[in-house]
Amino acid sequence: MALGGRAGLRVSRPVRDQQAWDMGCLDDLIAADHRVRQVWAWVESLDLSAFYDAILTVEGGAGRPPIDPAILMALWLYATLEGVGSARLLERLCRSDVAYRWLCGGVGVNHHSLSDFRVEAGSMLDDLLTRSMAALVAADIVGLDCLAVDGVRVRASAGASSFRSQDRLVELEDAARRKVAQLRQELQSDPAAGSKRTQERAAREAAARLARLEAARKAAKTIEEERQREAEKERRRKPKKAKAPRASTTDAQARIMSMADGGFRPAYNLQFKTDPKSGCVVGLEVTNKASDRAQLMAAIEEIERRHGVKPSRLLADGGYASKEQIEQAHQAGVEAFVPLPPVKETPVDAEPDDKAQAQAARDKAKETPGVQAWRERMAKEESVAIYRRRFACERPHADARNRGLQRLMVRGLTKVRAIGLWHVTAYNFLQIQRLTPQAA
Repeated sequence: MALGGRAGLRVSRPVRDQQAWDMGCLDDLIAADHRVRQVWAWVESLDLSAFYDAILTVEGGAGRPPIDPAILMALWLYATLEGVGSARLLERLCRSDVAYRWLCGGVGVNHHSLSDFRVEAGSMLDDLLTRSMAALVAADIVGLDCLAVDGVRVRASAGASSFRSQDRLVELEDAARRKVAQLRQELQSDPAAGSKRTQERAAREAAARLARLEAARKAAKTIEEERQREAEKERRRKPKKAKAPRASTTDAQARIMSMADGGFRPAYNLQFKTDPKSGCVVGLEVTNKASDRAQLMAAIEEIERRHGVKPSRLLADGGYASKEQIEQAHQAGVEAFVPLPPVKETPVDAEPDDKAQAQAARDKAKETPGVQAWRERMAKEESVAIYRRRFACERPHADARNRGLQRLMVRGLTKVRAIGLWHVTAYNFLQIQRLTPQAA
């Protein structure tokens, strides 16, 4: 009894040291219409042969049986829907939360198995995205004729202070290589077992650091080459950015990008392709390019690779307004609905600049047929109405943000792509439940 209780008061108090049997069925603790049942039913309908084929333990053979891939698939799908993105947190929930316990069904899981499966499932999720959308296209639920393209930048796991210039990376790499050589020499000369194990651990850590520094140096060199190609393409004598290229020693594939709040941070660019008709995401690619200007043709190529057809219309915001990309899309038979660049306003009392007008007229005369068609198209009211359908692609972005896609806890394009595919799978799962009530 807490402080303040008077003598002789009768209340029901907890008894926690009494031995008792709790008889019950785990299935009775979950309501019939609970979302976790829908997740499990949907996972059971998937083809997980790629994971089952990798299992070597069979009836009558030796070896400990692994966790059923369907359990891991259902756990991560339900966790993504609930905004859980940590393998350690998911492990704890599998012991304390009844919905996660119901999915496990008495099977023990650990955060290592959960973390490994989340990344390894990336290729399967990519194939699932293609097959599931192809089935909906065949049922005339999803369309591929008009698609919206947009990118969302997600904060990378690397810190801003981990970026180093190429010269500094070379120095750090040389120092790490000398450290690795020194530790290996000590391992060969010292026979003591205890100290040898400590030195082996130090050697592994030094080798891992050396590998990260090598990757960062190569990334810095790649950035420098990309800047040089861009300068040659735009006929500049030197790259536009005068600062020396820098790469992260933590995540060599992350790049500094302009974020939605106006700041600059290490991030990745997730490119969503959405069907405005159904709201489903039909394609996803992850890039470390800070600009969207070169992503129009990449979107067309991805849809053609996944579904064997090209969209006839592509809706994108002003960040995709690259004349070269628009012309290439025109040559491919795709109409780009991208806003025209803003026109500089001339003061009312200013005299008309004949030279500027003449130069603008000459520039327009040199424009390619695709760019001219784009200008004429976007000047019409009906084209602006079509473009407004692009805002349907903002919903998957908001859904992923609300479910925890604020900052990535993994490193590298492959792992980041897997995380993005988990969010796309969770979002499309909800859309499928809405669009096909018979599936629910």
